[in-house]
Amino acid sequence: MSFSKEKIFSNLIWRFLERTGAQFVALVVSIFLARILSPEDYGTIALITVFINILNVFVDSGLGSALIQKKDADNTDFSTVFYTNVVFCIALYILMFVFSPFLAEFYNRPELASIIRVLSITILVSGVKNIQQAYVSRTLQFRKFFFSTLAGTIIAAVAGIWMAYHGFGVWALVAQQVTNLSMDTIILWITVKWRPELVFSFKRLKSLFSYGWKLLVSALLDTFYTNLYNLVIGKKYSANDLAFYTKGELFPKAVVGNINNAIDSVLLPTMASEQDNKERVKQMTRRAIKTSSFCIAPLMMGLAGCSHNVISILLTDKWLPAAPYLVIFCITYMFYPIHTANLNAIKAMGRSDLFLKLEIAKKIVGLSVLFLTMWFGVKVMAYSLLFTSVASQIINTWPNKKLLGYGYIEQLKDIFPGIIMAVVMGIVVSFGTYIPVVKGVQLVIQIVVGIAVYILGSKLFRLDSFYYIENILAKKFLHK
Repeated sequence: MSFSKEKIFSNLIWRFLERTGAQFVALVVSIFLARILSPEDYGTIALITVFINILNVFVDSGLGSALIQKKDADNTDFSTVFYTNVVFCIALYILMFVFSPFLAEFYNRPELASIIRVLSITILVSGVKNIQQAYVSRTLQFRKFFFSTLAGTIIAAVAGIWMAYHGFGVWALVAQQVTNLSMDTIILWITVKWRPELVFSFKRLKSLFSYGWKLLVSALLDTFYTNLYNLVIGKKYSANDLAFYTKGELFPKAVVGNINNAIDSVLLPTMASEQDNKERVKQMTRRAIKTSSFCIAPLMMGLAGCSHNVISILLTDKWLPAAPYLVIFCITYMFYPIHTANLNAIKAMGRSDLFLKLEIAKKIVGLSVLFLTMWFGVKVMAYSLLFTSVASQIINTWPNKKLLGYGYIEQLKDIFPGIIMAVVMGIVVSFGTYIPVVKGVQLVIQIVVGIAVYILGSKLFRLDSFYYIENILAKKFLHK
């Protein structure tokens, strides 16, 4: 199964619009809730979400990616994985329900038990939604995602804001998350016509799991490691410290999440369809890295340059301690395209064994750094992410030097012009805070100047990705 450039680009646009729309609404809601709720409320929900995130990895079990990667996956495969997921998710929910009092006792916060039990409902819902997502990804029907995600996000936003205004505190955040995923799932099941059949094949499940289990372990390592920072901060430091740390990640994660998830969703099925043509996969990997870096780098450097004004205006001054974390996360997220493109190339070529080895290597480095820095404060822990980001880039690109003939040095050369232009733009933008006007006007000036500097610089130095995007948009919208 191969896809045309037009279908790939169209689905990339739909996926991007879906992510952008959902994240924009979620971001607006988060801003409203941050102004109403206390940092401690956010610290509490961040702590609980750690456990939910880890268990949600089991929801997929790597089987969703296996369905996308398999050349001849049919309804028997999809139905088998669907029933496996549902049963497994029920078992996971029971596990969380039983152990929630012990988790609450570990953190000396008895109120966490009931919150964990309610928020764990998202595990059950995810088990139902997961295979629909895999079907949409495999068949490139991301237009369906747009409507389900946006509608679910808006409905959840209304529920969360209403509860926050009426004094429900942390339960407003719980309701928002549960409602969001539930509405997403319901609407997706209405709009996507796939339904499970009454068939089940242990042979098919074994075949899919032989590929997927390595991705499962990889995802577990990554999720556990990513959330381990939150666990350590929540246990060793205060809820406020955890809130400022996680809130610093809010904006860069939202921005990069839109672009990165859109590219990630479309890259795997597209690369998998060309998995026997290494040169074609290399071309896709190179273009994905160059184009997405060109888009993400200026957004991250611009956001870093505006960090104080963004937090002060949108979240109020009570959240200003999150500003240093915002800058750190902007730098680390700027290099996400390297991770995404390289890992998708490895998965698409069926090398889930390499994928697992990479995760183990990265986590050994990351855990060592975490253990060395956790004693010196949250900021030192955050700064250590800059080192682990570079180490992870080198590790993720290493196999593709042999598999595709496209190594780390060559990849850096491809993105270097855009990165330098973005850094220059970010420095220029940062001087906007010295303009003697109110913060709102400062921010507007910073945004306008940043866009102008990056576009003019890209044209002046004739950056390849600028003209590539310009040509694609011209063909799409001007020459129909």
